[in-house]
Amino acid sequence: MFTGILNESAANLTFIEGGICTLASLMLGLWISVVYSVQGNATKNFKIALVLLPALVQLVIMMVNGNLGAGVAVMGTFSLVRFRSVPGGSREIIFIFFAMAIGLATGMGFLTFACFISFVIGFTFLLLSKLPFHNGSDTKKDLHITIPENLDYTEIFDDIFAQYLKQVELIKVKTVQLGSMFEVYYQITLKKPTQEKALIDAIRTRNGNLSVIVAKRQVNSDEL
Repeated sequence: MFTGILNESAANLTFIEGGICTLASLMLGLWISVVYSVQGNATKNFKIALVLLPALVQLVIMMVNGNLGAGVAVMGTFSLVRFRSVPGGSREIIFIFFAMAIGLATGMGFLTFACFISFVIGFTFLLLSKLPFHNGSDTKKDLHITIPENLDYTEIFDDIFAQYLKQVELIKVKTVQLGSMFEVYYQITLKKPTQEKALIDAIRTRNGNLSVIVAKRQVNSDEL
């Protein structure tokens, strides 16, 4: 079932064999790109990269097949595959390695195995993405508080935080309105999602009813 279609040496590679492997790489790359695009937004450039990456890796594997330095060459090729734009998250890293692994399989001629793995991993990803994994995002928030300059923010909210929050971390403080006010930024974890309004009301009694913002936690694109 998983027998390769290629000869042992790249010197004996025929045009038909190379064409079949390349076509399979492009089709499987398109499948990988479609699976990635189903979940969330994706840039056009990254979709194109996922389509072409298996074919490019396949080309490298075919070129070094049979050489004594094949291992070193492959390692060097993989080290050059770097995306120098905005760092990706765990999903992007997974799909990059997914596409490269398929390119390895097609480059060695194991087309049936490459198709089998592509569809198994693709459907597994789609299935897992639909499962209701709870990551605690309902209780993890960003808290921005505006306070007058004469109010000491270091301890003024400690009792309120102890009452409503499980965790709180001061991120940054900056002055606004020519230094007449401070904006204090926290990352917080609520004890209960239903206590959000009560937290805001309690803070407003301390900061003179100035601005209080509770927002969804902002996660950096390079976090896993």
